Amino acid sequence: MAKKRKKRKKSSGKSIIPAFLLLLLLIGCGLWQMKRSGQNTPLSPTATYNLRHIPDAEMAHSPADRPEQILRRTGYIVSYNPQWKQPNWVSYELLRSELQGSAARTNRFITDHDATGTPADTRDYTRSGYDRGHMAPAADMKWSETAMKESFLLSNICPQNPGLNRGRWKELEEEIRQWARCDSALLITCGPIVDSSRKHIGQHRVAVPDQFFKVIAAPYTEQPRGIAFLFENNDNQPPLGALAVTIDSIETITGIDFFHHIPDSIETLIESNTSLELWNLN
Repeated sequence: MAKKRKKRKKSSGKSIIPAFLLLLLLIGCGLWQMKRSGQNTPLSPTATYNLRHIPDAEMAHSPADRPEQILRRTGYIVSYNPQWKQPNWVSYELLRSELQGSAARTNRFITDHDATGTPADTRDYTRSGYDRGHMAPAADMKWSETAMKESFLLSNICPQNPGLNRGRWKELEEEIRQWARCDSALLITCGPIVDSSRKHIGQHRVAVPDQFFKVIAAPYTEQPRGIAFLFENNDNQPPLGALAVTIDSIETITGIDFFHHIPDSIETLIESNTSLELWNLN
């Protein structure tokens, strides 16, 4: 059993929010929670949440025959595939408190020299037609300068079509941050789906994914829930609601076991159901 992650230090950065905006945010989150749980009154903004920081290494398991090197970072964990030169998956826990921070986005992509074999180089992406697409987003790591810097390691990056990376993928990242504000904490795993007859880019032959997945779980709420999304790696992206699928279906496609550390009764519930209404996507 992996050791529990140490409590993260809060950033020294502060933001001043007008009182009326803060009140509106709290009321909005409370009403959203009431809608999901079916209660007659909203949850108290001061409610105590049962935050159990899940060991990152237990958030996903790759298939036994999948090449894998586990790389633990400050804000996330990577299952790195040395054949693809990118992750099998990236997992992290996003807390409401981590949405505040002063760490500036660096935009400096870095070769991960901890990666097995000959890792990808930034030049592999140059003039390839693909963006350097983050799996763990930089905007989720602004609570720590180290976490922000590590989000630009190429072991956390995949070749993404610009229309996807700057479109629905970015839109979902922003939605997830809004959900974390209301739910206090989310568990997230995402990654590429690479076909055996894949194409490559660059001197180091970085595999180009055919699709991408992202699975999200909110296990700490009174009504635990989960949702997943399946994206084609192209610039023709329908609305997020049309891309939503069950977590079970992503497990079938990828062979990855998600959130197996969660009690079976809750895991079955969050992985087999996808309600757009509960995620405010309808």
